[in-house]
Amino acid sequence: MKRVSFRNRGIEVVGNIHLPTDFDETGTYPAIILATPGSSVKEQIGAVYAERLSAYGFIALTFDPSYQGESGGEPRDLEDPAVRVEDIHCAVDLLTTLPYVDEARIGLLGICAGGGYAIKAALTERRFKAVGTVVANDIGEAMRRLLPDARQTLLDVAAERTAQARGAAARRDPWIPDSIADAKAAGITDPELLEAVTFYRESAYWHPNSTNRLLFVSYGALLVFDAFSLVPELLTQPLQVIVGGRRGPTGQYEAGRRLFDLSPSRAKHFFEVEGAGHYDMYYKPEYVGPAVARLAEFFSEHLAP
Repeated sequence: MKRVSFRNRGIEVVGNIHLPTDFDETGTYPAIILATPGSSVKEQIGAVYAERLSAYGFIALTFDPSYQGESGGEPRDLEDPAVRVEDIHCAVDLLTTLPYVDEARIGLLGICAGGGYAIKAALTERRFKAVGTVVANDIGEAMRRLLPDARQTLLDVAAERTAQARGAAARRDPWIPDSIADAKAAGITDPELLEAVTFYRESAYWHPNSTNRLLFVSYGALLVFDAFSLVPELLTQPLQVIVGGRRGPTGQYEAGRRLFDLSPSRAKHFFEVEGAGHYDMYYKPEYVGPAVARLAEFFSEHLAP
């Protein structure tokens, strides 16, 4: 694995390149950029998939989004879809400078919210020759659906911006409860949300760089984000959509099906991992294994020399 960095305008973005087992720096390899879920850092879900894809012979790049993890940018904990998409474009810029990457064979994989960001980036980024998603979500649609009152949230964002302009400290809210105990104290019983808390906060995948905090004014950009509406007009690449077979409140199955149906590609594929819920697809070997095998087959076909 190699630690790398690249620039998104004035921000330093920090990533890890996972290398194939038989890596030879004098050779050239197909490469895959990974766009990860909201609140996730490169050592979590990105690493799970990147390590496995590198075992299939791909260069795999995963990175911390701008304003998060080891990457730079102020204010911290900002989740800005436009910046997340530009991070992906800048990651391609980096790969084209590496002599061991075949720039004609670059693919993109987006997971959860990263799936929506990946699709948005691929609409205009023709250097991606193939695109895959795992439990993809359009984070804008998800926020509009899941928040109790999106219009009130936008009013609250306006009030928060005014307060900050007058010198108040920035508001940061948890993405999810900080512990299972906190979740239970709040009366949360949804199994998928509890699975998310377990994964991010109480498993071996917990990482100190994952703050579990969302800068509240991020909702202003998140609630108007739309990842999929231009897919019928602009998404030209081969597409692999992977969903968990167990449906739940994240709406990953429905979002994946919608993305698949919207795609005009003649080389599009839909793959359901039976029995898997949204967060199962992050790390559980019995579900990640079949997903990665399918992705490896897809990218091998469409990133062939």
